[in-house]
Amino acid sequence: MGNLSSPGPSGPPHAPVRRFPAQPESVAEARRSARAELAGAPQELAETAELLLSELATNAVLHARTEFEVSVSRSGDTVRVQVSDRLPARGLVPQERRPDPGTGLGLVLVEELAARYGTETGEERKTVWFELGPDGSASPPSGWANAEPPSGPLDTVTLVDMPDALYTAAGYRRHALLRELTLAAAGGDGISVRPQDLATAHDMSNVLTACVAAARRTQPSEGNIRSLRVSVPADAAPALFTLRRVLEMAEEAAGDERLLTRPSLPQNRVFHQWLFDQITSQLSGGKPTAWTVVPREPGASPSELASWDPRQVRDSRVPTIAADEEDRIVAANDPAADLLGWQEDDLLGQPLTVLIPEHLRQRHVSAFTSLQLTGRPRILGRSVPLPALHRDGRQIPVRLLIQTQETADGRTVFVAQLTPRAVDPSERKPRKERAAPQAEPDEQYEPGTQLLEPSGVTSGGETDVTALERLSLLTDTRSALSGSPDLTEGLQHVCRVLTRRLADWCVLDLLDERGHVDRVSVAHREPWRMTPDVREGRLPPVSEAARGPLARVLRGAGPLLLTEIPAVNQAHPLDARHLELFEQLGGTSAVVAPLRVRREVLGALTVARGEGRRPFTEKDLPLVDDLVRNLALGVDNVRLYQETRDIAERLQHSLLPVLPESEHLQVAARYASSSTTAQVGGDWYDCFRVPGGETALVIGDVAGHDLEAAVAMSQLRSMLRGIAVDRREPPEVVLRRLDLANHSLYREATATCVYALVKGPEQGPWELRHSSAGHPPPLLTTEDGDTRYLDEGAGLLLGMDPQLPRRGARTPLPARSTVLLYTDGLVERRGASLDKGLALLRRHTAELAREPLDVFCDELLIGLGADSDDDIAILAVRPTPSS
Repeated sequence: MGNLSSPGPSGPPHAPVRRFPAQPESVAEARRSARAELAGAPQELAETAELLLSELATNAVLHARTEFEVSVSRSGDTVRVQVSDRLPARGLVPQERRPDPGTGLGLVLVEELAARYGTETGEERKTVWFELGPDGSASPPSGWANAEPPSGPLDTVTLVDMPDALYTAAGYRRHALLRELTLAAAGGDGISVRPQDLATAHDMSNVLTACVAAARRTQPSEGNIRSLRVSVPADAAPALFTLRRVLEMAEEAAGDERLLTRPSLPQNRVFHQWLFDQITSQLSGGKPTAWTVVPREPGASPSELASWDPRQVRDSRVPTIAADEEDRIVAANDPAADLLGWQEDDLLGQPLTVLIPEHLRQRHVSAFTSLQLTGRPRILGRSVPLPALHRDGRQIPVRLLIQTQETADGRTVFVAQLTPRAVDPSERKPRKERAAPQAEPDEQYEPGTQLLEPSGVTSGGETDVTALERLSLLTDTRSALSGSPDLTEGLQHVCRVLTRRLADWCVLDLLDERGHVDRVSVAHREPWRMTPDVREGRLPPVSEAARGPLARVLRGAGPLLLTEIPAVNQAHPLDARHLELFEQLGGTSAVVAPLRVRREVLGALTVARGEGRRPFTEKDLPLVDDLVRNLALGVDNVRLYQETRDIAERLQHSLLPVLPESEHLQVAARYASSSTTAQVGGDWYDCFRVPGGETALVIGDVAGHDLEAAVAMSQLRSMLRGIAVDRREPPEVVLRRLDLANHSLYREATATCVYALVKGPEQGPWELRHSSAGHPPPLLTTEDGDTRYLDEGAGLLLGMDPQLPRRGARTPLPARSTVLLYTDGLVERRGASLDKGLALLRRHTAELAREPLDVFCDELLIGLGADSDDDIAILAVRPTPSS
């Protein structure tokens, strides 16, 4: 128990003061002392006082590291508690408020539960106090003093493009890790960290928080990212090095579950590396490096610099689901709900496992738990092919991309985009079914809006663009769109070009095949102006009631020159959404122009200028008209290409076979198109029974990535089926006949292929007979995890020399072994050797040898198919004797 003394100068009269040494055991002693002093007080009041005293005493032990004094007094239903330390120079460092305060947020608990609280600083001591009363909701008349940077020589560093939400999350995690590491080390938990290093790390962490907090107060910003000039101690580099080293130890201890707090997620760790590097580098004379240009591994950065906002999910055109740190769905949009057979509101609050097939559910829980416990991601930031579960029980092949975002109060949200891997033909309407919008001749226009047809005159005057600048701008926008395989990405690049060269901000809205309006891009020359209120995504529909500039342009009018911006008092939601941009981003003049091609309106471009800039005039109309003509042609070309690709993709998926069922032979297959290109390949697989009872396995890859390759693939598949069923010959003979037929009909086509037969009675033994035409070798994995590639039977690819004899091979198949056929997209990666990819495949199949065959296939795609720039087909077979 601590020493009893007379009341200190800051304590109330007759309140006993007890002194405690700076050691963790003192916290419990102080709590027991308070319990004794509050004997007879209401239970809830006494328990709250004990809780808050415990937090303040812990702070004194961790941060002041001096003897501390505790005073507890009670007057009626009011309790006053004071905790004093002997380090008045070190002020409090309150953390960001969170809705779920946890370890390391004692001052937040005091703010939430105390009626009054504050600090008193004298020459010899600092006192933190709080009062509890019958009315706990009373607003405190005072609060914590702002944390101030330390005195002494200071130097200034610049943190360029620092994301506020990520800074908050990383700071919370840093303080929590240091606090728990200190307590664990003091408890003799086998953590070997020097006390002086812990003290230095705590002090530097608090100094850093105080310095950045002071900069944020004096340099306010409404944006999600900001560039801060921060004054830090000129000699901070050695202490920062110690802080970095101690944090690494804390992360390791948290990952080993030796701390009560969880380790940081990758983006927090990478952010701290950047933050520490910026300070130490600039203190040594280095130049600032923006956070936005720091290279990071997949999953190590938020999907956006903006803090999390549920509207980002709701407005997205891609099926999107968001889950919290408890793996529960917190947001979903209509495309995701439609894809998975749910109502959007019904998904909210559900565990994420309702969207995961049963055979992968336990592995998801294990992976998510591992992420929380170790901080090591498995699929964050990677495009992974796997199945999602429809509400009716069927599986939907998707590509899953999960990225993290931070909330304004420092929590993490996992945002998942589910891109369907197959296009349902019924979901698309032919282009010709949608009539081109026509302008209404009797339409009434708002004051300040001019309907102008391009006059063909060139711009002139010293404030206008020159002919060379005009040509350069047209060339740059054309290149921005044509240089991207993705339409949305290309249009976003176009907007960035226009905000650098023509306007303060610009917006691109497109009509889709069904006539829906999508806002695909909003850009501003000053990115900090892009607050969460400025949203992309689906817009309200065009209707007869919509009379604003955007609606008129989408119906065929324009281009429109806006010399006065109408007020946002429009009755129609589409008009309001468009004009809100001028309130959010500013703007005193604008041009709204249609993207029109072949008498069809594809969308609209809005470019605007604000105060201090030359307003748009009629002289700008020819340039804007040339821009939208270029954009319209580019959009039309990309859509035509997409339609061609969709035809090939649907052809590919229509040829994927229904796998035969057998009690003694399990078969599973997967197909995943490329995640990084807009091309379609010639990968295929097949499985069927031949006369005589054998099961035929086929996998192949036609050279090329276009509709021609997909057609050639379908023809090869059909020919191979016909030859195999008709001739009932060994695989090497069947492949030679296929090569002859292919050469006779399509002399230019080349392809790789494996044809195999699985033979054997229900109880075994089984045998695999196969022949390969230039294809990667089959992989055999036994139940015990032994693996080997079946290299025998290899030969030239199809189309090279059809007269050359081919070799065959026979391999015994042990019960419950797995034969895997696959295309090269599973093992080939740009910049990596094929041998490395093949070795990695062996390691994965060995680990999955005893898993169900569906899990085996899905896990291979998750582990090896993420971010593949080629299509992937896999076919697995496993002989299993009936019990």
